Amino acid sequence: MIELSSKLEGQHFDLYKLEQLVKPLGYDIGGNWDYDHGYFDYKIDDEVGYQFLRVPFVAVDGQLDSRGCTVEIGKPFLLSHKYQIGLDDHAETGTFSGSINQFSEPQDPDASFPEEYVAVGKELVKELEDVITPS
Repeated sequence: MIELSSKLEGQHFDLYKLEQLVKPLGYDIGGNWDYDHGYFDYKIDDEVGYQFLRVPFVAVDGQLDSRGCTVEIGKPFLLSHKYQIGLDDHAETGTFSGSINQFSEPQDPDASFPEEYVAVGKELVKELEDVITPS
């Protein structure tokens, strides 16, 4: 994980309006959100694992799934996940559902981040700052 400085850190935004600005740029709300915090993720590459720019946020007024929620942006960071090749050695089935969790667990959830993408991450943060807080 590589933290990146940003003038967005600590600023407050209406979550719905923020989503309207960042989703057209290619950001998604990461799957591991909760009612009080979440992440905007931008996938930089997926050649060997996945490399993301992740922008954390926390609810400061309301819950993430409610209308009018205000969030505070945290410090953006670069994150790399390297997944196992082949079958997951901890695959599980649901007790009554008959479904199978088919996704492999990370081989290295905090894999080293490729140096060539650090500059890309910094450019993405700059673009995000320019779109969210135009001068």
